[in-house]
Amino acid sequence: MNAQPTPANPDRIAHRHIEVFRALMLTGSATAAAQMLFTSQPTVSRELARLEQLLGYALFERAQSRLRPNARALRLWEEVQRSWEGLDRVVEHALALGQPHQGRISVLSLPALSHALLPGALERLQRSHGAVAVSVATQEGPLLQEWMAAQRFDLGLTELGDAPPGTRVIALPAMDEVAVLPAAHPLAAQPVLQAQDFDGQAFISLARDDPYRVQIDAVLARAGVQRRMLVETHSAVAVCAMVQHGLGVAIVNPLTARACAGADLVLRPLQFSIPFQVHMLLPLHRPAVPEVDWLVQALQAEAAAACGTPR
Repeated sequence: MNAQPTPANPDRIAHRHIEVFRALMLTGSATAAAQMLFTSQPTVSRELARLEQLLGYALFERAQSRLRPNARALRLWEEVQRSWEGLDRVVEHALALGQPHQGRISVLSLPALSHALLPGALERLQRSHGAVAVSVATQEGPLLQEWMAAQRFDLGLTELGDAPPGTRVIALPAMDEVAVLPAAHPLAAQPVLQAQDFDGQAFISLARDDPYRVQIDAVLARAGVQRRMLVETHSAVAVCAMVQHGLGVAIVNPLTARACAGADLVLRPLQFSIPFQVHMLLPLHRPAVPEVDWLVQALQAEAAAACGTPR
């Protein structure tokens, strides 16, 4: 059986009673309140009388054609004003969502990608579509996957290619890892580095459980390369900072390398290939907004530029 709608409770204060009270507080008379509410003066007087009956106390003192609020009415008015301001914000937000470039998109990103890939993509987005409001949160892998599955964000940026439940994955163009060197390092004079060039070098490494660390170690081990492993960290940004301070050389993803390159740090391509790829996660059960599609296109263009493929 279909559920029947719940009938209105005649013994309960309704939203209309509060509307009448608000109009009376703003105008000071039943006649003016009726004009404000596009109704009749007797209707306003009747609704006020019903409100006072339901409350069990009076709200106004009658003085000729004017209504003077008493102490209880003034205290109630403070709360009504706060509530109405909140309602006004809801209405303004609802209207803004229908205006061009007024939607807000939320992005969840690995910390390194928020530093290296996302800023350039957002610049492209703003350049192509004007001002778009974006909120960016950062999180590491396991929680990032969990939060995207919970539909908490419009787009996620991760290195993992597996789509969590309730999401779909779009791979960005693949690119190769690169070497990062102190600008004054002897290897910086070479246009391309081979595996043997790292033999005997002080090396700043990613953490042991990092999948790219595993690949780098395997390639260099097959070449018989022995490095001096002095420092390791989970963060590619931290790796680049160590290299900038002359603590060694490293191999990192090209996005972070480009973001950190400068007077003290240079990047060089490698003769061998260690592929690096970023994936976008899109929730399946979150309302779609056009700005997300624009950001997807901007991210694709930024990744293509980073690996030298045509836009």
